Amino acid sequence: MGAGHGAGHGSPGHGHAGHGHSHGGPPAGPAAAAARRRATWILAAVLVPLGLLTLVGMVSLWPSGDRSGLQLSNPYSVAQGVTMDTGTVRTVASEACAGASSSPASSGTSASTCSFASTQPDAGGAEVRVALNPDIVKSHGVKPGDRIRYLNLSRIQPQPQGQGGAAQAASGAPAYVFTDFVRTVPILLLAALYAVVVVAVARWRGLRALLGLGGAYAVLVAFVLPGLVEGKPPLLLALVGSTVIMMGVLYFAHGLSARTSTALLGTIFGLGVTALLAAWSTDAAYLTGVGSHDAASLVNVGGNISISGIILCGLIISGLGALNDVTITQSSAVWELYELAPHTPARKLFTSALRIGRDHIASTVYTIAFAYAGAALPLLIIVSLYDRPFLEAVTSSELAEEVVRTLVGSVGLVLAIPMTTAVAVAVVKATGASRFEGRPSEAARLAGEETDRVAAGRSLRTTAATRRGEAGSASSPDHDGAPAVATGTATAGARAGAAADADAVTQDDGAGEYPTRRSRRGR
Repeated sequence: MGAGHGAGHGSPGHGHAGHGHSHGGPPAGPAAAAARRRATWILAAVLVPLGLLTLVGMVSLWPSGDRSGLQLSNPYSVAQGVTMDTGTVRTVASEACAGASSSPASSGTSASTCSFASTQPDAGGAEVRVALNPDIVKSHGVKPGDRIRYLNLSRIQPQPQGQGGAAQAASGAPAYVFTDFVRTVPILLLAALYAVVVVAVARWRGLRALLGLGGAYAVLVAFVLPGLVEGKPPLLLALVGSTVIMMGVLYFAHGLSARTSTALLGTIFGLGVTALLAAWSTDAAYLTGVGSHDAASLVNVGGNISISGIILCGLIISGLGALNDVTITQSSAVWELYELAPHTPARKLFTSALRIGRDHIASTVYTIAFAYAGAALPLLIIVSLYDRPFLEAVTSSELAEEVVRTLVGSVGLVLAIPMTTAVAVAVVKATGASRFEGRPSEAARLAGEETDRVAAGRSLRTTAATRRGEAGSASSPDHDGAPAVATGTATAGARAGAAADADAVTQDDGAGEYPTRRSRRGR
């Protein structure tokens, strides 16, 4: 009886149960803190010199603002006595032109009919008749209610006395000529909708991203564009400007963290690859830009403007958005995978994250290609109507720039993904795994709690069986040794069962990655 009682109370379950309260372990020790500091110093040792070098480059390349050698007039500037007015269209009508040589229809498809819009000026006064361009009438048309912008030539071109179209027909030239639509309201509405959607979905981070986008455009307008106008080295301008933009956008939108720093390193690597390919392809593919109307206008401006340099800079800057997208997403994927399985080996973590990156590569390559195709859709239609061989068409001067831009941006984007993944795995293992140093993993903690629970339950059942055995022994003296033997056997079985359950849980948790399914049910 004494043996049975002692066996019941001496069950190891109590000891395990007491130990279960200390599974949280002590906080990370000096080795963990040293690992975090080491990873931070490694990131800082790479990014701080890059930041200082970028700052020095920006100061040295900063444009002076001198445009003395340029000769480009504003197409919307007006001569003395001419004003640019706005108004709302009331009615639109087609009438006979005063003369083919002096009417707007001389450059259109109709030589005898001209279109006029009776317009109420925003400044007030009587309605005026605005002559409409034939290409606008044919492509989009002008409808009542549209707000338009038009040249007011009435002060330098007095009209004969009279009213309506007869007086204008007598003079031979219109006093009011259509120039453009007023698009302020729809564009502002779209911008407001975009901002509301971004902030509503992404909250504070979305607002910071919008502010960062504004800062990025400020860098373009104040640094890159004037630098190109003054003939600064386009490759350096693009690299310095893009690095400044990415540093500002990433840290401002995503915060100062190891995850963001990892994405920034991958982005800079992708920028370097893109810059090298752009510099080579601009020369090898003979991207002169002379086939473009805008490029031809810049060539005639004079000064130090280089069309090839502008194309080179554009090849680098055009891929910034997609590059930033894949690097920050890939860095976040590595961190999330690590949080789910903190003890995953580095090689397996890299492989898993790269599988995500491959899917992202495919979708982003399509995004770049279709974005450029959509922007150049009128040009694609024109080239397709030429009925030329496919290879000749895609390598022609009209399409070569778009094709090279797509290929260069895609190569830099694809190579940035494995680079970002490798850096992220190295950093997360140095900064993240140290948080679990000195403490068992989540799986080990669950396994320990399951072992304690099983052992404690068996101990209680054994104690109850022992007491029942003692009671039976006292009431049945003819079987003096049986209860003690049965109790000892039950206690031994409890110990063996607890040990077996603990061993099974520990074996299931041997990979150190995920809690066992049984442990989750036990919890």
